[in-house]
Amino acid sequence: MQAHLPEPSPDAYQASSQLQNLIVEEIRRQGGWIPFARYMDLALYAPDLGYYSGGAAKLGKDGDFTTAPEMTSLFGETLAHAADELMRQSSAHILEFGAGTGKLAADILTECAAAGITVERYSIVELSGELRARQQQTLAEFPQVNWLDDFPQAFSGVVIGNEVLDAMPVSLVVKHDGRWHERGVVWQDGRFDYEDRPCAAELVEQIPEADALPDGYLTEVHPVAIGFMRTLAGMLTAGHEQNGKGGAAILIDYGFPGSEFYLDQRSQGTLMCHYRHHSHPDPFYLPGLQDITAHVDFTAMAYAAVRNGLEMLGYMSQAGFLMSAGIADRLLQTSPEDVQLYLPKANAVQKLTSPAEMGELFKVLVVGKEVVMDDRFDRADQSRRL
Repeated sequence: MQAHLPEPSPDAYQASSQLQNLIVEEIRRQGGWIPFARYMDLALYAPDLGYYSGGAAKLGKDGDFTTAPEMTSLFGETLAHAADELMRQSSAHILEFGAGTGKLAADILTECAAAGITVERYSIVELSGELRARQQQTLAEFPQVNWLDDFPQAFSGVVIGNEVLDAMPVSLVVKHDGRWHERGVVWQDGRFDYEDRPCAAELVEQIPEADALPDGYLTEVHPVAIGFMRTLAGMLTAGHEQNGKGGAAILIDYGFPGSEFYLDQRSQGTLMCHYRHHSHPDPFYLPGLQDITAHVDFTAMAYAAVRNGLEMLGYMSQAGFLMSAGIADRLLQTSPEDVQLYLPKANAVQKLTSPAEMGELFKVLVVGKEVVMDDRFDRADQSRRL
């Protein structure tokens, strides 16, 4: 597999080696074994060296993957109008987690300005120094944008998270001899390897009918993302308690409801790595230089939100959400006769909404406090599947 991947630059390779040494030292300090979630956390977020906290380009043709906002401004324009309907019921504030290059924020704010939609404040929580610098450059003309290092204690308005949940560290669990074990990472013979240890029952609570799954079944569970949803719920609840105004979160990512996440065809999990537009399954390859992701269990995310005080507003495919929110109408604002302008936009919309592309694999979960979604989303809603 490694023979088919592009070679890193000498500087990048050196940074990866430094991160490898840091992880090895962590393993030694912890007695020779760390949970995979801790390995993934260090690989992605170790200060100055982790994938998201280091300096390498992540997005676009020079990065490792491309997200929906990078494909077309229509994604952000459509999201702006969906957010407007929710801000009218709460506050004219947007909070985005993991804003990438800043293009989604720029597209939303540009469309809001053109459509007369008021956004008093647009806050971004970004852990990557390299991405924050790019965002500040991209968004220099929007004075209402500010950056935060963490959740605000209270918030009213609209929260946006596009491909955020999938980048949170996951725990790996595998079943042996009728018992669940947590998969961890060891360092032996000059390389990282897996080692399994029995785990507490609480770690697999999110798996429906965990006892019925066969020996050898390997999957991910999402305690960090569940914690994120709890904190999100607390933040929106506190915002409502402080000023009587509600809020909502629009979370867009790839994944499945719990009833589909733990099927036979995913008996070895969904963990995947992205390096220079190549996808592969080895999380130990060049730590710090590649993205490590896993699909989202949206049932677990929805339950965490509802159990902590939020209301379930909607769950649907990305195609259903975007079509209901009017992306086709936005596309038709460009004349089909202007082939040079229209065709790239139409191709991007096709990729975002086609069942064979991102349309069905990506889902949209909307949760909130004292707000409702417009009834035009009712036909697309699949909350019953959660």
